Amino acid sequence: MKLSIALFVSFLFVTQGFSQVILGKVVSSQKSLPFVDVLVENTTIGTSTREDGTFRLAVPSDVTSDELRISSVGYQTKQIKIDLSLEVIDLGDIELQDDMLGLNEVVITGTMRETFVKASPIKVDVISVKHLTKNLPATNLMEGLQLVTGVQEVVACGVCYTNGISINGLPGPYTAVLMDGSPIYGNLAAVYGLNGIPTQMIDRIEIIKGPNSTLYGSEAIAGVINVITKKPEDQSTLAVDVMGTSHLESFGNVTVASKAGKWYQMSGLNYAYLNLYDDDNEDGFGDIVNMDRVSLFSKWSMKRENFKKFTIAGKYYYEDRRNGTQEFLANRAYRTLRGNDSIYGESILTKRMELFGTYELAMKENVRIDYSFSNHDQDSYYGAAHYMAAQRIGFANLVWTKQKGKHTVVSGFSNRYQFYDDNTVATELSGAQKQYIPGIFLEDEFALNPRLTVLGGMRVDQYSNHGLIPSPRLSTKVAIDEWTTWRLNFGTGFKIVNLFTEDHAFVSGQRAVEIAEKLDPEQSWNLSTNLNQTHSWWGTSGMIDLDVFYTRFSNKISPNYDDPNKIIYSNVNGFAESYGAAFNFSQQFKFPLAYRFGVNYNFTSLNERNDAGEMEASWLNFAPLWSGVVNINYAFKKHKLDIAYTASITGPMALPEVYDLDNQGNPVGMARSTKSKPFAFHNVQINKQFSQNKIEIYGGIQNLLNYKQQESPLVGYNDPSFAPGFSPFFDTSYSYAPVHGREIYIGLKMNLDYSSKN
Repeated sequence: MKLSIALFVSFLFVTQGFSQVILGKVVSSQKSLPFVDVLVENTTIGTSTREDGTFRLAVPSDVTSDELRISSVGYQTKQIKIDLSLEVIDLGDIELQDDMLGLNEVVITGTMRETFVKASPIKVDVISVKHLTKNLPATNLMEGLQLVTGVQEVVACGVCYTNGISINGLPGPYTAVLMDGSPIYGNLAAVYGLNGIPTQMIDRIEIIKGPNSTLYGSEAIAGVINVITKKPEDQSTLAVDVMGTSHLESFGNVTVASKAGKWYQMSGLNYAYLNLYDDDNEDGFGDIVNMDRVSLFSKWSMKRENFKKFTIAGKYYYEDRRNGTQEFLANRAYRTLRGNDSIYGESILTKRMELFGTYELAMKENVRIDYSFSNHDQDSYYGAAHYMAAQRIGFANLVWTKQKGKHTVVSGFSNRYQFYDDNTVATELSGAQKQYIPGIFLEDEFALNPRLTVLGGMRVDQYSNHGLIPSPRLSTKVAIDEWTTWRLNFGTGFKIVNLFTEDHAFVSGQRAVEIAEKLDPEQSWNLSTNLNQTHSWWGTSGMIDLDVFYTRFSNKISPNYDDPNKIIYSNVNGFAESYGAAFNFSQQFKFPLAYRFGVNYNFTSLNERNDAGEMEASWLNFAPLWSGVVNINYAFKKHKLDIAYTASITGPMALPEVYDLDNQGNPVGMARSTKSKPFAFHNVQINKQFSQNKIEIYGGIQNLLNYKQQESPLVGYNDPSFAPGFSPFFDTSYSYAPVHGREIYIGLKMNLDYSSKN
């Protein structure tokens, strides 16, 4: 009966120019795998498995590729040869194996085109949503990124706890955050790029360390974080994820998916709520930021007759973030106290809209347009200081990919428009910043032989005030043997710094800000190498990975905190550098146990000439000298129970020079320590699946050992001559670790599919 139906279906397709139909079912450990990608190699022809793991793929008669690629994040990719002479092929059950190493996952960030991790000349770290949700509650992606060695969350303020991502010791603004490959987050919005996306809509996160992806712009000095969302046709009809914590936080995600004609869509809601005042360190200010956040996300994909891609996605983000004294927060009094000059609080209202997508031109050549637009408005008060800012970014890339012989060439044009305005002195004098940045790029990946690949590229951007800025790039990959790969990468960076959006000290606290000179753009170059070896010991599989990196800056802009009443900014009279090494080891056993650990050594310094003309090195603030991550997973498959343990260890870091006050409100003679002590966070999580994996209950403990920053992140809060927060010595910058302790959480997930979308 099944064969008769298949033959009838194949007849219909043949009459419309299709030569064959391929049928099959994808499984793993006797469990059906939904939403697995099934693609004819070297084409754009493909489909996804249904909820029950089955698929049907119609192949046009002019296709010459005889290989099928079956892939899903978290599983080893499978290649299957197909017989082009047959009209119907039934592959039966296709078994996929778990892929802890991630070498067979498909990535796009390094080269702007799909390739396997192990084949990419650029090292790409991948966090699948499967791995993310198995180990952490993933209420925001910021926490999940810390599973990658050398990537850390940095807290910029001890009141509002605005955070950013540091890669290899470099501050957050040096990292480009992308959404499906589009750079839609400017300086003002960088901290919001990883918040507000329903986790069910995320496929994976790709991370590149260092400026090895100048295809996305020269400002990606520290690296690139690319959030890849799912295809709408791969999304469950209904998915729900709700979670609560012992700190009375509430988080939730709801997504729905459907098909209408040629269009597939998925839409989702993400919310976060916390309205609690807690002051364990007794500094008179809340230890946890209060927040109301709502985000709406929708993505549409069109199934075109020519199998070309057309997607469009949109996101609306609203956040009401606040913290301060108890009087400011109690009963939401902040709504009327914003800007009050005697009751201190910080209130940040953010409204943001995004639109982005991809359109592949209906032509034989592989040409596409990536486009995006974003509008970001911020209305905030830091005590009595009012800060309003608006930023709009428009972006369009025309990308042509051509493969001929041993060469794969990616070239194109980029257009970027940026608008920024605020109510600070800087824009009052110069007016709103409007900048159009056109650019061109060319990259050639040359596979000289099966073992040696060389990738060379050049990007040139036109800045109105700085002229043509070239960004060269060179990468080499050598397959030493079947198990060992060596990579060498070189790249450059160029960044125009906007202090009012990138350094929170400008608006938080009471220090006066002084700009000592006209600030020149920062420039950098980076050299990195990677050695990767997979191993199979005593029936186990695993990976050993070693990175060594060096980045050098000229015109580095650095704050000087030596004067307790001022922050002085200037270009470094010398250079800055960041160098170090990272080591990772992972192992997966035949029984359901897997573990990985990694350590990262990094020294980031400013090298300036003193009055005698000699070069002196100083440690860059908030850049840990070393850090480490540990991850252990064990599964009780019979009971559908997963247990995960994660730990992050942070070594000593340099801290700004701040002074506590005595009982009369004067700075004491000795500053606080300018070096932090090492600390660690330990987390455990349990996941239990029910009802054919459609319902899951999870729970866990974060910060198991209840670590807290020993000192208040604030100074000057106890000045008897001023209301809390309004002392001229009030400073919020001494924040290097969370000040709230252990947190217990529990959550529920549901994934339901009521109809086939294929």
